[in-house]
Amino acid sequence: MSSRLIGVGVGPGDPELVTVKGVRELQEADVVVVPVMAASDGKDGGERGRAEATVLHYVDTANVVRVVFALNERSDRGRREAAWDAAGARVAELLGSHGSVAFATIGDPNVYSTFTYLAQTIGDLVPGTVVETVPGITAMQDLAARSGAVLTEGTEPLTLVPVTAGSAVLKDALEGPGTVVAYKFGRLAHEVATALRETGRTEGAVWGSALGLDEESIRPAAELADGPLPYLSTLIAPARRDGGRGGKL
Repeated sequence: MSSRLIGVGVGPGDPELVTVKGVRELQEADVVVVPVMAASDGKDGGERGRAEATVLHYVDTANVVRVVFALNERSDRGRREAAWDAAGARVAELLGSHGSVAFATIGDPNVYSTFTYLAQTIGDLVPGTVVETVPGITAMQDLAARSGAVLTEGTEPLTLVPVTAGSAVLKDALEGPGTVVAYKFGRLAHEVATALRETGRTEGAVWGSALGLDEESIRPAAELADGPLPYLSTLIAPARRDGGRGGKL
């Protein structure tokens, strides 16, 4: 039988936001892989990530395997590639010995997820592997629910920007129509605040981090700090609206 690799979105961190299907897939898999960040020596740094913390609400520790990924390596391409090769080889080994492997990823496995790259690697290492995904609730959905921000109405477009691509990309999006969501902007909080101000999009915008966790923070964008914020901070800048009801249907 073909081995099976399934990417399971476990949401932004609140264990109550994992879907029923996601929980079932996690519990039925022979083994559940969770990504962990590498320490300076390239080995498991010991830190428990959000995906692992969420999974452990539903899966016994004995069925969870921590695999090191270069999640925090952006400057040394060689080290990053070596880490990917090692991670892919480890998951390929697990597929060979267990058959069914679930990979837990925060958010959704098809939205800026490590799973995308893992699936490509496994496709080369273990041809014939069946690859599937289970969608997960995204940070922008959770932030919208917790803050009361409406993501879209009627014919409004929605633009999602990873600020790791640069604050100029965010500013271009803010100058356009519709709602803009920014991911991973914590280290560029000052630049994000500047882009909002220069495009007149500060009012009504909101940002949040650690959604659903004890250290959760949800604040108006007008209160963006100059210093760095948590890396996985999320921003919603709603579309400019005239207040009419149903006018954009």
